[in-house]
Amino acid sequence: VKIIGSHSGLSASLDGGSHQMLEDIALMRVLPNMIVLSPCDAIEAKKSVVAAAEIDSPVYIRLSRAETPIITSEETPFEIGKAEILFQSRPVDTPCPQVCGHGVSVNHRVGIIATGAMVHKALVAAKELAESGIAVSVMNLATVKPLDEKAIIKLAGETGAIVTVEEHQIAGGMGSAVTELLSQKLPTPMEFIGVKDQFGQTGTYEELLNFYGLNILQIKQAVWRLLKRKGLLK
Repeated sequence: VKIIGSHSGLSASLDGGSHQMLEDIALMRVLPNMIVLSPCDAIEAKKSVVAAAEIDSPVYIRLSRAETPIITSEETPFEIGKAEILFQSRPVDTPCPQVCGHGVSVNHRVGIIATGAMVHKALVAAKELAESGIAVSVMNLATVKPLDEKAIIKLAGETGAIVTVEEHQIAGGMGSAVTELLSQKLPTPMEFIGVKDQFGQTGTYEELLNFYGLNILQIKQAVWRLLKRKGLLK
């Protein structure tokens, strides 16, 4: 059985909460043997459909209704169960008054794990943070189940701090899956960008993303909170 879920997250924006889908990852990933895919753009969505058709397993593919920027290419690797690092900046040991406000020397590392349409916003946030001397890696987690455990543990080990970003309820979503893994294998400070136990409502797509805190600024603030928890920012 192959299931395609359209209008995921808040993308059915003007139709309101009855048409929005903020709980589907949680519902699908608890089903035994169900593979859960959440592509980040149209190219990856096409690859997901082809990959799903080629395997003998139930698959759920989560698609957005909203227009989503293309961030991968035909050459970008895609394999069910494999995550990809799409962006990685190096730490810069320089003052960062625009972030810290104190000219503190920094050598910061944070990993951002994003899925679906939120990968693009995670990339924009990471590039802006990199300009401030914060080393950020962005992982595209197109397969929410089964997780690429090796890649996630490696990222957590390299950065020591993880932000998860998803257009879904925090409870039961991708961030929960990552937490379940790291709590057993490599406990890591984490922050979560997602919907916080709320129903959807009517508005434009961007209005709703901002209302629920699913935007570039909130991703950057989550990174700053983690750095403060690590004692690297005041």
